[in-house]
Amino acid sequence: MKIDESMVRSIITEVLKQYNFEEESAGSGTSFTPVSGSVLKETGPAKPGTSRDEVIIAVGPAFGVSQTKTITDIPHTDLLREMVAGIEEEGLKARIVKVYKTSDVGVIANSSAKLSGSGIAVGVQSKGTSVIHQKDLAPLNNLELFPQAPVIDLSTYRAIGKNAAKYAKGESPSPVPVRNDQMARPKYQAMSALLHIKETEHVDAGKAAVDAVMSKREEAVT
Repeated sequence: MKIDESMVRSIITEVLKQYNFEEESAGSGTSFTPVSGSVLKETGPAKPGTSRDEVIIAVGPAFGVSQTKTITDIPHTDLLREMVAGIEEEGLKARIVKVYKTSDVGVIANSSAKLSGSGIAVGVQSKGTSVIHQKDLAPLNNLELFPQAPVIDLSTYRAIGKNAAKYAKGESPSPVPVRNDQMARPKYQAMSALLHIKETEHVDAGKAAVDAVMSKREEAVT
């Protein structure tokens, strides 16, 4: 199949429609109008934790605001609930932190692990890519990486939370199994690139990470 500029533009147009983004200009640059509302409520600057039973779930700058679901339409609220449930099943507590200074999932997780009382954090990009990180590892190293967001379902997010909690307890769990789909990359490549661009547009290098909780509106949803 020959992929030309018109095909790429048509794919992006469909992606924009699906994610409720409006293309405001076509030419040298493109800007988008974000969807309204947020699934998170910020509660203040994120400070280093002191409790060893704490695992941080660190999300990207666009999470829950201009993007409210993953690349495969999993609502961010459901993703968070499953990951929190996985952590709590291991007897630990989850703390949500929103990172603004970067859209890189490894840096999101590693910088937040340094804030975590247990030294463990899970980084989550808005499109769904995730990683389990430890505070004393280099950003490009990690405990477990889940780079293909299209193959991650809710049960996997729950398992990621469980494994993060196990690492926090000093255990060495078996890696979370993930599906292997060779068609995921070509099928979602254009959408993935677009969503990463959207995430990066929300980066504020001068803004510190903040603690966050599920908004009351989202907590009421069952």
